Amino acid sequence: MLEKRAFYINGQWVDPIAGTDHHVIDPSTEEPCAVISLGGAADAEAAIAAAKAAFPAWMQTDPAERIALVEKLIAVYEARAEDLAQAMSSEMGAPIDMSRSQQVGAGTWHLKNFVRDAKGFDFVRPLGDHAPSDRIIYEPVGVAALITPWNWPMNQVTLKVGAAAIAGCTMVLKPSEESPLNAMIFAEMMDEAGFPAGVFNLVNGDGPGVGTVLSGHPDVDMVSFTGSSRAGRLISKNAADTLKRVHLELGGKGANVIFDDADEKAVKRGVLHMMNNTGQSCNAPSRMLVQRSRYDAAVEEAAAVAAKVSVGPATEDGRHIGPVVNEVQWTKIQDLIQKGIDEGARLVAGGPGRPEGFNKGFYVRPTVFADVNNDMTIAREEIFGPVLSILPFDTEEEAVEIANDTVYGLTNYVQTQDGARLNRMAQALRSGMVEMNGTSRAAGSPFGGMKQSGNGREGGIWGIEDFLEVKAVSGWAAE
Repeated sequence: MLEKRAFYINGQWVDPIAGTDHHVIDPSTEEPCAVISLGGAADAEAAIAAAKAAFPAWMQTDPAERIALVEKLIAVYEARAEDLAQAMSSEMGAPIDMSRSQQVGAGTWHLKNFVRDAKGFDFVRPLGDHAPSDRIIYEPVGVAALITPWNWPMNQVTLKVGAAAIAGCTMVLKPSEESPLNAMIFAEMMDEAGFPAGVFNLVNGDGPGVGTVLSGHPDVDMVSFTGSSRAGRLISKNAADTLKRVHLELGGKGANVIFDDADEKAVKRGVLHMMNNTGQSCNAPSRMLVQRSRYDAAVEEAAAVAAKVSVGPATEDGRHIGPVVNEVQWTKIQDLIQKGIDEGARLVAGGPGRPEGFNKGFYVRPTVFADVNNDMTIAREEIFGPVLSILPFDTEEEAVEIANDTVYGLTNYVQTQDGARLNRMAQALRSGMVEMNGTSRAAGSPFGGMKQSGNGREGGIWGIEDFLEVKAVSGWAAE
């Protein structure tokens, strides 16, 4: 079994000060695949101290130098891609082909987008023609605590580290203890790329331990967290005493609104999007809203598509979905599937228990419920598994009302051939992102939500700006 107990602090791999062993479980087999250390307060404080000491010099570097280091990181990242893919596949259950293409690919995508956008960003700029001696200076917030989840590990690590590094922040990364191995490989890559000691630090730990120290510490100037809304509230409360900046990317309960004139692939596209990554995506289209005249056909099609989604071990090649990450998540999903049945939703695909042929591993049957209404638990709570709820609607106004009737506001989806209706829906839906007719958001588009889906934006220039303070200067001398 792999042993990875050390932390990366101040440019060195060091033994924990207050570490306790923690087994990383392979969800395909329920067996340990590695052992790490969960750090304590002393470990977190050592990393914070290193980041604080490194900040003054790192802040003063030319942005071009920081961008060049991220470019070196991209080259190292691409060389270590297979190591990352294997790690994520074993620790969080992404099928190996999906891990190579989507899980690893997300990191390359974000880092390259940051480099492109940063090269056109003026860190010192005039206020305007009316004020020739005024300048606006963008400078780094300071020491940033980066707390990342297990479901899209490299996606979230690169979104935070890439932006913070280019902005000139120093940082302490605490990856999820469920999927820490990929982050430890990433720390090796940061070292190989040549980032100065103390700029990037990694400490493994859990939320109540290391996470609490990071979010409440007076020497941490910013917390960037991705995870559950429950944890986001706790972090916000803990950070309040020090008035630090808090960026939160939290849960979702996305509506996928399918009008009667949607293209013929809309339902299949929606089901497969929901099942991707075994439903473990905060932006998953987990509520499919279908206009009444197309509803019955859509239910039948969704059930048929879900029935063809195969489930298998993460080690196997193919386009199947893998297990969910752990027993806690598996049990939660099973309870919510049963709750859907108990509350009167019509089960048309999948259901409770493991798929046929599996008696071990955290596998979930691809599940579809029809005749759901927005008062049901499965329509209100984020399930974070391969479970789709289908709800009927009659009018555009009703669709907007149902879609917006949620505490979340991350991503919504619209399917219609009516251009004017597309644009109306995009403006009416209360979410940080709206994707229409299967068109993905472009490179550098900001990712983030509103309401209890969080605040702040990640990706592209918006992601970099989240790690920057704005300084207004008057009386700037002409050079």
